[in-house]
Amino acid sequence: MTLPSGEMNANKAFADMLGYDPDELKGKTWQSLTPAEDIESTQKVIAPLLAGTKNCTRFEKRYVHKSGAFIWADVSAVILRDSCNQPLYFITTVVDITEKKSAEAALRESESRFRLFAELAPVGIVILDKHEKTLFASAKFTALFGYTLEDLPSVNDWWPLAYPDETFRDDVRRKWQAAVDEAQRTHTESKPMEYPVTCKDGDVRQVEFRMATTGTLNVVVFADITDRKRAEEEREKLQSQLTQAQKLETVGRLAGGVAHDYNNMLSVIIGFTELALVKTAVNTPPADDLRQVLEAARRAADITRQLLAFARKQTIAPRVLDLNDTIDGMVKMLRRLIGEDIDFSWRPGSGVWPVNIDPSQLDQLLANLCVNARDAIADVGKITIETSTVVFDENYCADHNGFIPGDFVLLAISDDGCGMDRATLDKLFEPFFTTKTIGKGTGLGLATVYGIVKQNKGFINVYSEPGSGSTFKIYLPRYVGATDRVEAILPADRPPQGNGETVLIVEDEAAILRMAVKMLKIQNYTVLEANSAKRAMALAKEHQGEIHLLITDVVMPERNGRDLAEELWTLYPGIKVLFMSAYTANVIAHHGVLDAGVNFLQKPFSRGELAVKVRDALVS
Repeated sequence: MTLPSGEMNANKAFADMLGYDPDELKGKTWQSLTPAEDIESTQKVIAPLLAGTKNCTRFEKRYVHKSGAFIWADVSAVILRDSCNQPLYFITTVVDITEKKSAEAALRESESRFRLFAELAPVGIVILDKHEKTLFASAKFTALFGYTLEDLPSVNDWWPLAYPDETFRDDVRRKWQAAVDEAQRTHTESKPMEYPVTCKDGDVRQVEFRMATTGTLNVVVFADITDRKRAEEEREKLQSQLTQAQKLETVGRLAGGVAHDYNNMLSVIIGFTELALVKTAVNTPPADDLRQVLEAARRAADITRQLLAFARKQTIAPRVLDLNDTIDGMVKMLRRLIGEDIDFSWRPGSGVWPVNIDPSQLDQLLANLCVNARDAIADVGKITIETSTVVFDENYCADHNGFIPGDFVLLAISDDGCGMDRATLDKLFEPFFTTKTIGKGTGLGLATVYGIVKQNKGFINVYSEPGSGSTFKIYLPRYVGATDRVEAILPADRPPQGNGETVLIVEDEAAILRMAVKMLKIQNYTVLEANSAKRAMALAKEHQGEIHLLITDVVMPERNGRDLAEELWTLYPGIKVLFMSAYTANVIAHHGVLDAGVNFLQKPFSRGELAVKVRDALVS
């Protein structure tokens, strides 16, 4: 209850809202609890009640919390009068809407950021409602075609302008509607469609369309591909290897980082709005308002998720990243990119160190490698992404050209597709080299991957055999700085020594064989070395005495490691076996190697790792 003079008689709920005890509010006026700059506007709102022209009113105002913070409130006021029609006092209901106002402010800011994001995007963007009424057309769209939002109040107004030829227009419209229906049915973006478009000035441009739907909104992205199409035509005439170099740059250069931030803000808006709803009485105006905010935020989140599918590389801006967290955020996009017929496995390692890399470069690395892996699989198969930490010591680097000692984070992308032969591997990172048919690849994807890795002072190794899939291993330097609080996991100072046991090692790569033999001899083992399964069997038959351990590569010409082990068991029933491979363990599992009790050593390995694995295998 409030007197016309402003003095209040408030209940405990009002006092609690402002952080006071009820006794502390005795004698206070609403003016003393209102920001000075808001008093005049509040007086104007209640003036009609005091003048007798209104009996009640409802408005929003700010109060000053005891802590000094501002509290937003929804105020409903009714004035009571005496028998002479003089005002006695106000009966006022006050509802705290601070969280709602904060959410609304955040949503306005998000919408502003989205509009800025859309306006700055290098592609045209149009947003339609479910009835195909035009709600938004970006400045880039107008720059591309000359048409403004006023020219195109709906899609129906677009067709005769963009496609003057009626027969061609009907064909395009029919395919467009099929794409819309498919996108709405599957809740995914449509496949890209390419058509010539007649601009407002009469010029004809080749345009690529992509459309995504949220159910209530359709987002259409227009990319001008005229120059690319002309370049493709010239390439076909000249039979040049400079094929579709522009294709990676034409569509989807939307700012992935901005969209990511936008999604984060939407998460905050949605979360706090839901919290506010819990605290708000059901079927009240504040609850209705909050539900409107929540619905708008969810629609915006749906749009953002669709737009992220079009993101491409940006200007380099390295940041310190948690690789696992970053890839976690990309998993849905990668699954969509790879397709439903392929089994996708994401296996983050534990204790992975931070790295310093531009997030968009990481996106490009994974997208290019996953697309290559997908294309290498003829029908159904598996793609695996893994992370871990690696420490390269002096011994390892001495036998691996280009590697330097230190701490690295490993990012491995593996597939069980067709694999590659040595001739292909030798040219893999050369610009414009591709094994794909004309029109299916630019030959720049892996060259770009190589450049990104080198630019970030990392290394890349590729392990592949025809018919046995491929593994791309990227090593990025561990970031050590003010934010790095993870302790390095270093190899033991004194690797476990052998006791003169005889070890037969089989490896078809001469450099690896030479390195491993050196390591084993240093660790006090008697070593028999073979570069093939055939040579290994010959040594085993000639050897006088016991062979304690077989170390064998899994994938080799003529015979794989599993078959060699089974044959050796007939000669040496007690021999222990340690399999090693450059393929990740999860791909090897498809070959039946990692059954229970199987010892496995992942390449590349250090001396300490080899020593530990050999010792474990011997005592197992």
